[in-house]
Amino acid sequence: MSKKLKTLKVLITFLTFLFLTFSVSAPIFAAGSQVVSKVNTTRKVVALTFDDGSDGANTPKILQILSQNNIKSTFFLSGKTAKQHPQLIKDIAAQGHKIGNHSYSHPYFTQISSTMMKEEVNKTETIIKNLTGITTKPLFRAPYGAYNSSVLQSVGEVGYTKTIMWSIDTMDWKGNSANDITQRVLNNISSGSIVLMHTGSGTNTAAALPGMISSLRSMGYSFVTVSQLLTYSSSTTATGDQYIVKAGDTLYKIAAAYGVTVQQIVTANNIANLNLIRMGQVLKIPGKTGSTTTPTTGSTYTVKAGDTLYRIANTYRVTIQQIVTANNLPKANLIYPNQVLIIPK
Repeated sequence: MSKKLKTLKVLITFLTFLFLTFSVSAPIFAAGSQVVSKVNTTRKVVALTFDDGSDGANTPKILQILSQNNIKSTFFLSGKTAKQHPQLIKDIAAQGHKIGNHSYSHPYFTQISSTMMKEEVNKTETIIKNLTGITTKPLFRAPYGAYNSSVLQSVGEVGYTKTIMWSIDTMDWKGNSANDITQRVLNNISSGSIVLMHTGSGTNTAAALPGMISSLRSMGYSFVTVSQLLTYSSSTTATGDQYIVKAGDTLYKIAAAYGVTVQQIVTANNIANLNLIRMGQVLKIPGKTGSTTTPTTGSTYTVKAGDTLYRIANTYRVTIQQIVTANNLPKANLIYPNQVLIIPK
């Protein structure tokens, strides 16, 4: 064999090795999951979503109400619940509702490894697909709404390209009244909203649904699944562009945390009275993205879904290590929604 042919053979062998290696490794570079809390659309559509409860107590009643009103919604199901109540899962699928992945055992994803995250969602996908023949991909909802960049990257790598949050939290898991659940929705509804509800016992969700549906329809809203909602616009709004009011909040506190003025928030949200904000209300934060205004340090900051320490540190112009030290954080990536961080001076 000539020297040229030997060289060519070696080159072909090497290129084949590279092709096979990178073909096998390609999923490592998969894009992370995109966070969606509502969709920007002019159409008056709303997506009702239900996170499952381990007892499945209210699921049959909720399914009955949805069927009576000819509404298709989205259920985020855990693998453990699917194993305990297989017929309920089959009923959800049989009635044409969309199913998303809510993990297997409902842990804080921000506190487990990437390998464990993938095991949680893959195990649930297998169980639900075996029961219904339907995949849960690409919709994922993080247990407790807790996620960070590591979570988004990990679930994205196994096919969950959309991490679905919400723009309206009914707080139904607290056992609040049917009227309170309904008013939280009606007072915060806007085109493209995603509503968070639960199916477990101890909630008044089923009691709230008929009146809520009737009122929303009288306001001109129609109901869609999350998958349908995503088709209405290519532009989605993540929760980092808005703020959900918590107990004890004031406009002054929120404005200080974001480095904007109270008047800017008032104007952006058409607020009539500075003292009339309510827990669960969703506020637009003006000029947050790309803002050059620096919030005052030496205060506290309440972590929101989608936050990272890098982003918080950059906003306050301090280092990540300063925040880690001030708050005795065991790891820089272990923060969770509603955690209150001390911002060092």
